[in-house]
Amino acid sequence: MKLIKHYFPDLNPLQIKRFEQLGDFYKEWNSKINVISRKDIDHLYLHHILHSLSIGKVIKFKPYTQVIDIGTGGGFPGIPLAILFPYVRFTLVDRIGKKIKVVNEAIQYLELNNTRAFKQRAQDVEDNYYDFLISRAVTDLSILKKWGKHIISKDFYNPLPNGILVLKGGDLSQEITKTKGKVREFPISTYFEEDWFKEKYVLHTSV
Repeated sequence: MKLIKHYFPDLNPLQIKRFEQLGDFYKEWNSKINVISRKDIDHLYLHHILHSLSIGKVIKFKPYTQVIDIGTGGGFPGIPLAILFPYVRFTLVDRIGKKIKVVNEAIQYLELNNTRAFKQRAQDVEDNYYDFLISRAVTDLSILKKWGKHIISKDFYNPLPNGILVLKGGDLSQEITKTKGKVREFPISTYFEEDWFKEKYVLHTSV
């Protein structure tokens, strides 16, 4: 939790409370449903919460922006970002029902009125009013672009054009090369100094 306060010093008391609650929530639920690797739960704040929040360093979403988190798993990156941006609307989807159960429990526990979650395959999303599709290493960027093509609105008013923001790591040269259109790389190590973030990136591309 100290890491969150260090890198996001302007959090209000309610946001701090919610981030603090995340630790106990995920530890309790992970003992019932394995939404985070058991060996990784002790690194929840670094590997999952802060990692998710790196998107919030790349872009400050304007109020009422519509964001969809594809393949959210246990709620990452959507839940931490929903706490960080309380006036942004988040929709979290995953094809695995037990994971969405945990996400909905988190939404209710944290009283996140700006967030909803559904069991749904990415290919079946039909709404076409989202400004951004976010994801964390679910699939190749080129596939995410295909999924996002029909659900991302063309009108934009955020600092970055509407499109895809994805968390990735390692050598991304081949993946970027086969993705049509311009892809911007934002090294997370620019924002967070911990060694774990070396060779981790936020990628942005329009659709």
